[in-house]
Amino acid sequence: MKPSAQTPLPPSAERLLQELAAPPAAVRGRRRIGAGWAADIESLIAADLVARQGRRLEVTATGRAHLARLAAARQAGRDGALDPFRAQHLEEVPATEVATAIGAELAVEAGGAVRANAAESPLAWLARRKGRDGAPLISPAQLQAGERLRAEFTRAQLMPRVTANWAAAVAQSRRGGGNAAANLTESVVAARQRLRRALEAVGPEFSGLLLDVCCFLKGLDDVERERCWPARSAKVVLQLGLDRLARHYGLTSEARGRASAPLRAWSAAGEEAAAADGL
Repeated sequence: MKPSAQTPLPPSAERLLQELAAPPAAVRGRRRIGAGWAADIESLIAADLVARQGRRLEVTATGRAHLARLAAARQAGRDGALDPFRAQHLEEVPATEVATAIGAELAVEAGGAVRANAAESPLAWLARRKGRDGAPLISPAQLQAGERLRAEFTRAQLMPRVTANWAAAVAQSRRGGGNAAANLTESVVAARQRLRRALEAVGPEFSGLLLDVCCFLKGLDDVERERCWPARSAKVVLQLGLDRLARHYGLTSEARGRASAPLRAWSAAGEEAAAADGL
């Protein structure tokens, strides 16, 4: 029987599971499982949290999900985070900026303590990974440009709805239909104009890919499969598109000023004419 709220694992089995899931660098010496762990090992195997691989014990995907729920439950006890079963699929980090008005209201209600899912954006995933040269797969300027495009897309309210728009008043227009353009605010219209200019700046070769990855949060593998591209080619095309987008937003990896400042001189009244007469 798998562990649940009614049949929790013994504390010793929980400690053994955490020991087996820890990376080798985090544990000194070689792990040796003695005979005293036999009952806990059988409990973990019966719960499908651990599997035998020859003479070794390997933590299964179910076991890692179980540990993620335990960590989320401990975090929830400290700051009231999400439900553990939902939090196990997220990578929560503190968020300093909230793009939507609803998120800003939540930030005020929570006293400014807002957490975001770092695994949601493919750009954030690429920014945390490094290539063979040790540099991130995308630069900070490319990441900032892509996130700015996503923020404009969010403000423009272009994400397709899957339900009726219950926030709209019935007297103004039908939910999900009618003359929706008449109900757009000036901020939404301005965001759509900025988004259109950004996509025109990158050109049709990159605009579709940037919308898929930055705005619709599609993974590079999904993009390559949908477009029938070779493996690992979407990353190169994405980098080129982000370079154009960063150039449009005026973002660079390093600040560059003028090579030299123009020479200037200050003189009292009459000295300039006297100097000219001396010449």
